[in-house]
Amino acid sequence: MILVADSGSSKTDWLLATPADGNKAFKCAGLNPYFLTEKEITRIIQEQLPDMVAYAGDVTEIYFFGAGCSSPDRHEIVTNAISTLFPEAYVSVDSDLLASAYATCGHEKGFCCVLGTGSNISFFDGEDIHDGQHGLGYVLGDEGSGTWFGKALLTDYLYELMPADIAVNFGKAFNPTKEAVIENVYRKPRGNAYLAAFSKFLSEIRSTDYGQNILRAGLQEFVDTNIKQSYPQYDRFKCHFVGSIAYVFADELKNICRENGVHVGKIIRQPINDLQEFILKRDAANQL
Repeated sequence: MILVADSGSSKTDWLLATPADGNKAFKCAGLNPYFLTEKEITRIIQEQLPDMVAYAGDVTEIYFFGAGCSSPDRHEIVTNAISTLFPEAYVSVDSDLLASAYATCGHEKGFCCVLGTGSNISFFDGEDIHDGQHGLGYVLGDEGSGTWFGKALLTDYLYELMPADIAVNFGKAFNPTKEAVIENVYRKPRGNAYLAAFSKFLSEIRSTDYGQNILRAGLQEFVDTNIKQSYPQYDRFKCHFVGSIAYVFADELKNICRENGVHVGKIIRQPINDLQEFILKRDAANQL
């Protein structure tokens, strides 16, 4: 059996291809090795996915793609954690950017952008990804991401810059105090996921001038910083997008891209289904 996983900072999607029952889907918390230790990753899988771990004796291959998995030492953290629970399986660990490239570009050249809890971009040459200078995380980067939008909403609220009627509803929804925000952002783990949770409010104020201004500002900053400044020949290839922000606010994203001469390809919420299809086809082709 082949098990495929796509992990962001907030959640991890798993798909297990079984001969008898088809695909079985599982979900757990995000497994980012920048924020979690080997033991913590093992514990999360064990506690949150007991039904999946029950297949350990039958799983022969595991392909894990995740945020924070761009360096060999982070690969090792995740590989060791998974191997503890699936000792008989071959484990491959790669970045979430490669997962998105496989799911959107397939074997064609193009740009793959992530707009979810965090944000990033890479160029896919049809076989491998070529990282740019971005992906600096929620403190220095993550332009146009859920974290970026959550931070913008929070700071406007706490600085009393948010329109009064919108501020009332934001306060009722989250009741964020300065003390609680500082505690969760600076002292507790997963500060990025905490900030990103506030971005859900954008859906409620999407039709307002304030909501549109924030959306356009964040998406424009992503296009300017991640696409146009990094890739002067960006208009030669399609630009694909993956992630909840890209998917939910696809109309605004398409408008910004059109205004900037960016050619939009696929926009998908999560890559797991397309990713699994790519892996299974590749695996079958390699066996011929």
